[in-house]
Amino acid sequence: MNSTASATDKTIDETRQGEAIQQSSSQIEGGKKLFLESYGCAMNFADSEVVASILAKDGYSATTNSEEADVIFVNTCSIRENAEQKVRKRLTEFKKLKKENPELIVGILGCMAERLKKDLLEEEKLVDIVAGPDSYRDLPNLIEEVGTGQKAVNVLLSREETYADISPVRLDKGGISAYVSITRGCDNMCSFCVVPFTRGRERSRDPKTIVNECIDLFNNGYREVILLGQNVDSYRYNLSAKGEIRDGSLPTTNFAQLMEMVAEISPDLRIRFSTSHPKDMTDEVLETIAGYDNIASSIHLPVQSGSTSMLQRMNRGYSREWYMNRIDAIKRIVPNYSISTDIITGFCGETEEEHKATLSLMDDVKFDYAYMYTYSERPKTLAERKFKDDVPEALKSKRLVEIIDKQRAHSLLHNQSRIGTISTVLVEGTSKRSEEHMSGRDEQNSVVIFPKGELTKGLYVKVRIESCTSATLMGEVIESLPPHPIQKIESK
Repeated sequence: MNSTASATDKTIDETRQGEAIQQSSSQIEGGKKLFLESYGCAMNFADSEVVASILAKDGYSATTNSEEADVIFVNTCSIRENAEQKVRKRLTEFKKLKKENPELIVGILGCMAERLKKDLLEEEKLVDIVAGPDSYRDLPNLIEEVGTGQKAVNVLLSREETYADISPVRLDKGGISAYVSITRGCDNMCSFCVVPFTRGRERSRDPKTIVNECIDLFNNGYREVILLGQNVDSYRYNLSAKGEIRDGSLPTTNFAQLMEMVAEISPDLRIRFSTSHPKDMTDEVLETIAGYDNIASSIHLPVQSGSTSMLQRMNRGYSREWYMNRIDAIKRIVPNYSISTDIITGFCGETEEEHKATLSLMDDVKFDYAYMYTYSERPKTLAERKFKDDVPEALKSKRLVEIIDKQRAHSLLHNQSRIGTISTVLVEGTSKRSEEHMSGRDEQNSVVIFPKGELTKGLYVKVRIESCTSATLMGEVIESLPPHPIQKIESK
């Protein structure tokens, strides 16, 4: 079954599916070539940067031309079935390349690896290597193993691996915004979600490595970092003097404190984060957001459903009332806030009353934008074992259209309310629609378009909003903000 997303979505998985990684380091003359393609969430794209770094040390330079590659890796997603279908189609295309070049090695990485290793390796014979999210350090060995005529597999999950010591190769040379992973895995066990089974238990990175990575990015011209985790609010880290993690034995760095550490790097480094879980969103996090101008006041808080009974079946760990309490806290504590969400329609046993509860919650909150999908049953999940996927596809689609239509109306109302206001926008580059305009995001994570003039990416500008669509703001630059005095910041 395919899942459908709203046209107002701003997530990476709708705009960058299948993007080939472009290594920012120089090509090694006569060296081995790596073609790396990513699908799915932002975490997958961040992982691809880790993979590129590991293989760069083994002599590989990245290429965006699959036909000249020695090794092709596809970093995969299992969250929804249509993502898997895209990957299978792509692997079939690469199988044709192998007929022309028998020495070519094709591998699959990430969330599909463990679940489909037998199908892809033995039955469909589409790949030579299968590597799970915690086995990327082993890729050079797996490639060598294939060179001896064997199929190579490593899908072991780890309780410690965070790749904290690896400096990722960035997707784009001279980029402005970069992903920084702060946690891996997930302990929440939502009944519809496969992540705990494909990415393992949750673990947090040493905050010093996170801060140092952000410092390095800032020193190299990046002006925004996006802190990533399946649930960033549950970030917890403590360390003994001997370097051994001892939960509860020492003061713990939590997510609010980590954000503060990153925000202190420079007022010109904007901080965003994804994703939050409603049950772990604390007032301390909100107060930290409110206390720093360079922490974006945009909060992604997935609700999934507006019905408490449905949330119980989803094993989300909160009620509708709890969620609305967190929404009220955001409105009370964070000035100029923006709230986005995820919504699943057609989950197991969804009644018309439960569907209407989601619509009514949308009316109560009026999200600025949302990511909206029909339910797609995933193997190994609690929902697959315990519930029946019994909502007809036609009804799922009908309900999704109602949700999308309502969200588009809310997004338009929100954007219309901003006409005449002034936003601080980080210039990201030339607009995709016009060479005469630039594009960027403001502190509420809204896309803003404005005349190019003499502007260059990486600047902060004040923009007066003059018109809008449901997804985009348009305006005129009234001031270009000079950067704060910059000197190279030393790692801590």
